[in-house]
Amino acid sequence: MLGKGAVWALGAMSGTSLDGVDAALLHTDGERIAGFGVSGFRAYGAAERAVLLRALGQWEGPQVAAAAALVGRAHVEALAPLLAGAPGVALVGFHGQTLAHDPQGRGTHQAGDGAALARALGRPVVWDFRTADVRLGGEGAPLAPFFHFALAKWLGATAPVAFLNLGGVGNLTWVDPAQPAPEVPGALLAFDTGPANAPVDDLMRARRGQDRDTDGALAATGEVDAAVVTRFLGHPHFPRLPPKSLDRDAWSGLLAEVADLSDADAAATLTACAAAAVMRGMEHCPRPPARLLVGGGGRHNRTLMAMIAAAVDCPVAPVEEAGLDGDMLEAQAFAHLAVRVARGLPTSCPGTTGVRAAVGGGIVSQP
Repeated sequence: MLGKGAVWALGAMSGTSLDGVDAALLHTDGERIAGFGVSGFRAYGAAERAVLLRALGQWEGPQVAAAAALVGRAHVEALAPLLAGAPGVALVGFHGQTLAHDPQGRGTHQAGDGAALARALGRPVVWDFRTADVRLGGEGAPLAPFFHFALAKWLGATAPVAFLNLGGVGNLTWVDPAQPAPEVPGALLAFDTGPANAPVDDLMRARRGQDRDTDGALAATGEVDAAVVTRFLGHPHFPRLPPKSLDRDAWSGLLAEVADLSDADAAATLTACAAAAVMRGMEHCPRPPARLLVGGGGRHNRTLMAMIAAAVDCPVAPVEEAGLDGDMLEAQAFAHLAVRVARGLPTSCPGTTGVRAAVGGGIVSQP
């Protein structure tokens, strides 16, 4: 357990977009944010991304072992330089790489060994954040909302605000900053909106050998196939009341829906699907937020951001307009959650994951 007061923690996140490892320092007591530190990024190369792609959807076997070994190496390479420059870091928050997510079935599976990482880094590592939540009936995701609550307080928000993360999957957090703590009923509502960058990224790799539709440039030149979007919105995920979560491959058949479209029309249609998922998600907010702040790689997609802005009834802006780093929010979130775990504070609640009661997840491994 940590003593009182704010400490420096280092958080790491390797998301469903499979682009690499984000790492960021955060000064926090687990409840309020005292300051932001330096950050770093360790990209996955094409061969490494292929290793991870082969392991997606799997729970065990040689491909999973290969992915876990890769995740461990990449995190040491991402985190060690930041720790060398910040010897006062108290602990590390390590999310790992999600390979499979089936909260109503087998559970949730993040590749990576936090105990091995603690030995390699010489720091306590907090990891396995999701298992306890799933065991108690929760979805195990999303987990950033408790950090979003702290961000809303740091921003001085007085009216409800929503945070949207556009990674491989999109997730939305609605925050009422008037509440005293994130686990208080009514303080938070959070859920996965639907696919975000993943389908377009997969399309670009399959058709053009590129990692993404940079800035949404290709989608901007195409026409949306409205029939595909309509069928997409017929998925049973959308009317389900939140909290709710998704696996990256929940819409694995979406590429087949655009197989007969040109590259530009396919990119435009998949981008429109991602925006429509956000629109449907916003309908679940208890009250309209004063603004929607967007993080994750999707905020750089101008076409996607324009589609979202046209579809929702509040101002939409990248989180940078609020003085935040949209590339590092999730890494910062796991630094914040690591401190909460070490202090015995909850990390999820009924409003964020549907768990039966507020629960603290995570394992603390000593070096």
